[in-house]
Parts: sequence; structure tokens; C-alpha cells
Amino acid sequence: MKTFQHAKKLRLGLYVTGLFWALQSVSWAQTATPSALMQYDKPDRQQKLLDAAKAEGNLTVYTAFRPSDLPLILAPFEAKYGIKVKAWRSGSNNVTQRVLREGTSKKSEVDLIMMPASEMAYVWSEKLLQPVSSPFHKDMMASTLPAHNGWAVPFLNVTVHSYNTNLYKKEDLPKTYQDLLHPKWKGNLGVEAKAEEWFTRVVASYGEEQGLKLFKDIVARNGITPRVGASLLHNMVIAGEVPLALTTYIDLPAKDKRAGKPVDWFAMSPVVAQGFAVAVAQRAPNPHAALLFYDYMLSPETQKLLASLHFLPTNTQVPSPYPELKVDIVDPVATLANFTKWSKLFEDTVTKPIK
Repeated sequence: MKTFQHAKKLRLGLYVTGLFWALQSVSWAQTATPSALMQYDKPDRQQKLLDAAKAEGNLTVYTAFRPSDLPLILAPFEAKYGIKVKAWRSGSNNVTQRVLREGTSKKSEVDLIMMPASEMAYVWSEKLLQPVSSPFHKDMMASTLPAHNGWAVPFLNVTVHSYNTNLYKKEDLPKTYQDLLHPKWKGNLGVEAKAEEWFTRVVASYGEEQGLKLFKDIVARNGITPRVGASLLHNMVIAGEVPLALTTYIDLPAKDKRAGKPVDWFAMSPVVAQGFAVAVAQRAPNPHAALLFYDYMLSPETQKLLASLHFLPTNTQVPSPYPELKVDIVDPVATLANFTKWSKLFEDTVTKPIK
């Protein structure tokens, strides 16, 4: 546990007070009795769940979901089930902190949580989530459902590369990371400043020693400019200020290319994907509404909606919008265990050398 704490603090941006409260042993924080429906799998499950959720009538969601897309996900649920959703949206660090604080407070408001899987794995380790059973689990992609069923991944954030189509043609693009050593990329490369998981997987694919040397050589020869925030970096590519971004979530250029903006994406191996998870809070005031929404996120109808929004759905019965991509899914537990090491390597190799 001590091995994880420093890494988690770095990764999740916990303040000292938030970490203190998260680690307290408060008896009443562990006494919530899970609903029997959380593990219920009889034929009448759906009707029982629907009746119980409608009796609650409300659902409070804490999420780091992309703000422009969140209403498109919530509105169909409200319309279909008549349950009012109150959503609090912030960055994953802030969502994690708030869940931790409420988890050991006298009053908990959150019913359901949606945020990156590495943060969700941390919250699970603090015993603040309920394991659940869902009829949609059987159709999920490998590596998107932990054995404990404490959370599930309804879609993957796929990291690809984007470029300004007014500045480059497809035939100009690099095909491997070694191609980034070419002088034509000098001063033209950008990266998201918190892309440690991507960096870890890419370096590992070359072998740690060789992969680190490759990135050091790229930075020394051509530079890689770090920018804080995936959306900021994406917009700078569109503006031509960063001609080529090494890290962007695939939905961003896919949406803006469709909108006619001068941006497109491409992928070099390995194609790194991070899970975006959904979970029911341990002390959810409206646990049945939360479980209903959990099912909703994994259902074929919502998985198709996510695909239409250019995310990569994890239900294997729903066609992928990116069938050509073979993704390397990040292990969120391993991320927590090794984050201190790789965060420092990323900083020392990529972001720190830039002046």
C-alpha cells in the first residue's frame, strides 16, 4: 500500500487533507448495505431494477466525461426512464478528491462515478465502490472488466497522433517513431504534458533502454513541446501552432475533421488506449438508479451512441468505428503501481528538457 501512495498522490493530484480523509478508518463509512439487486441475475431483474430506480427518481453523477458530449449521453437516459440526473463534471483529479472526501464523511451524495480507469482503480482500492453484476458484462471486450466487477469500462480513450492538413499531406507523415528523428520535424512536434501512460507503453514496446534512448534523441534533435490539456493541444494543431501532436484522443480530430476543420489523425504502433470507467458508489443514496445507468452505459444502444461520437465502445456486439486499429489497453492497476517511476522518466526525458 505504501508503494502505491506516492504514485497515487502524483497521479491523482490529491491534496494533503484529501489524502488524510481518504485513509481514515471510519466505521460508518463501511456499513452501507448493498442492494440485493447489485448481484441479482434472475429473469425478472430488469423489471425489479426499473421499479426500484423509478421509485428513487433521481441520480447524482460525478464525472470527468468530456463536457461537450456529456449532455448527449445523459439526455436519452432521462427521456427513457424518467429519472432526473444531476451531474457534477470536473477534471479526473477533482472528481477523485470529491469521491474520497465523501466516502469517509457523514453524508455522501454521489450515486455513480465516471472517470479514467486508473483513478477508478484507486477509488476501488479505498473500498468506495460496489461490485455489481450486469447482463452486459458477457459482451465486453477483454481487459475492460476487472474480475472483482467493481467497475467497468464502457469505452476506450484511444491515443493517436494528429496533424494540420494545411501543413502536411498523408504521404509526409512518419510511419514509426524512429521517423521522428528526421530534421523536417524540428520544432514541429507537440505532446500532452500528462501523457505518462502513453509514454510508458510506447517505450516498453521498444524495450525500456532502447525506447528511452529513442525519445531522448528525438527531443535532442527536434524537440517536443509539452502542452497541458488534450483539448488545448488539439486546438493548437488546428490553428497550425503545433503542426503535429504525438498524443491526442481519437475522437477530437475525428469530430473536427468531419466538421471540415484542417485536422486529421493517424496512428503509429503501439496504439495506446486507456479505459474510461463507470462504477456505483458504495454509499449511493440512489443505488438502483445508479445500477440502471451502469447498465445503460454498457447496453448496445448507448454503445452505438458512443461510437457515433467517435469513441471506441467496448461491447463486442457493437461494430467499432475504427476496425483497422489494434489497441494496446493500459492496465490501470499497473499504472498506479509504476506511476512514480514512469512519471519521472517522462518528465526527465520529454517535458523537462524543453526550455
